[in-house]
Amino acid sequence: MQKNHFTIRQMSRQEVDIAIDWAAMEGWNPGLHDADSFYAADPTGFLIGLLGDKPVATLSAVKYGDSFGFLGFYIVKPGYRSKGYGIQMWDSALAGLPGRTIGLDSVVAEQDNYKKYGFTVAYGNMRYQGRGGGHFPAEAGIVPLSDLPFEDVCNYDRPFFFDDRRLFLRRWIAQPQGTALGILQKGKLTGYGVLRICRSGYKIGPLFADTPEVAEQLLMALKANVPESAPVFLDPPAVNPAAVALAERHHMVVVFETVRMYREKIPGLPLERVFGVTTFELG
Repeated sequence: MQKNHFTIRQMSRQEVDIAIDWAAMEGWNPGLHDADSFYAADPTGFLIGLLGDKPVATLSAVKYGDSFGFLGFYIVKPGYRSKGYGIQMWDSALAGLPGRTIGLDSVVAEQDNYKKYGFTVAYGNMRYQGRGGGHFPAEAGIVPLSDLPFEDVCNYDRPFFFDDRRLFLRRWIAQPQGTALGILQKGKLTGYGVLRICRSGYKIGPLFADTPEVAEQLLMALKANVPESAPVFLDPPAVNPAAVALAERHHMVVVFETVRMYREKIPGLPLERVFGVTTFELG
């Protein structure tokens, strides 16, 4: 009997790699170095479900500050689905986020299931795919984020997220094989973007900018760091027409859609300045 007992506990850093690998098998195309940044955001926020000592389920419930949590990596291993393990993981994750606004990105087909638990649709995200290469706009005032005080980056990022995420951000903008760029205008940061290498190609996220023009310059600069033969992915909110137009102007095509949902409160984020969300896994 003990051999088949299902238990849930926090993941170690090494076990986060299991969730990343399973996400890759689901076709989510995670970044090669995502695990370190994700774990840094909240080392207590990753759950693993074990049947005996065999991993069969994962779910992240990452806490940001005192008021926000984000759910991701909700995966039950094929062969162990429809046995109640997923709902036990779900209940455990929600129990670990009491009193917080909770966000998640759902595939479109699953949104009604999340509505049963009090989640409300805020907006849709479109995953666009294009190609690397192109012109680097050297005249645009583009600088590596590493050249700027980290507090300046945090202060710029803060309006775009429901609570503080500096522990995540410090790792995210400095990850190996990544590129993090900002644009300065009159000494002030007016946008930034991060490019990271993934199992397939590269993803840009976040891409935040005060104007569509700044967003386009950052997109061009980041794409210029990618081989012309490699795919590039960008996830703009569908409710930002300038972001959608930017992706399409650069010959990117929609390959996937998600729905951003929240429970308790829909944050009033400046979506008109969001040209690419950070990740579907951690918000």
